[in-house]
Amino acid sequence: MIKNIIFDFGGVLLDWNPHYVFDSHFGSSEKAQWFIDNICTPQWNATLDAGKPFTEGVKELIALHPEWEKEIRLYHTEWLRMMGGQIDGMYETVKGLKDRGYHIYGLTNWAAETFAMVRNTYPVLSLMEGIVVSGEEKVIKPSPEIYRILLTRYGLTPSECVFIDDNACNVKAAEEMGIKGIQLISREQMTADLEKILQTA
Repeated sequence: MIKNIIFDFGGVLLDWNPHYVFDSHFGSSEKAQWFIDNICTPQWNATLDAGKPFTEGVKELIALHPEWEKEIRLYHTEWLRMMGGQIDGMYETVKGLKDRGYHIYGLTNWAAETFAMVRNTYPVLSLMEGIVVSGEEKVIKPSPEIYRILLTRYGLTPSECVFIDDNACNVKAAEEMGIKGIQLISREQMTADLEKILQTA
């Protein structure tokens, strides 16, 4: 029986996108995408999610790309502008699950410094009974260790959990731990897939 539903945050519950800063800065989405793909890359951002201090990560990246110093610093100083708010409908979805008696948890790859800036901002996060943040633990999904941290900290049994993430690798890692997984493509698809699991598990 499923008792616990675990949500990723970015791309699932909350809208985070560096384009909100860099499209206007560069004057086009295409130029911003090049910068994200080649300078402030997802791989670099993952080092922040894994616990590297922002100031250290920024300093190291500027040393590699001094010609982009201004833009690299914007990634830090203007980070809050990358937040687009709660994803439409997700508060209601999570609240409905909680009202039905399911326990709700969060498991997110997020830098500790920036998560602290938004932890108390969005109502959907207040629905969580527990949250594990990669930057605080210094380990990121899809490492099995971060799933073990969540399960152990909150006394959860893998077979009683569903994990929802927009990243297929993270979903697969959860499934390898014995947790049922759903890759979010759309809220409607996620809700349908989740109901199938809840009705059959």
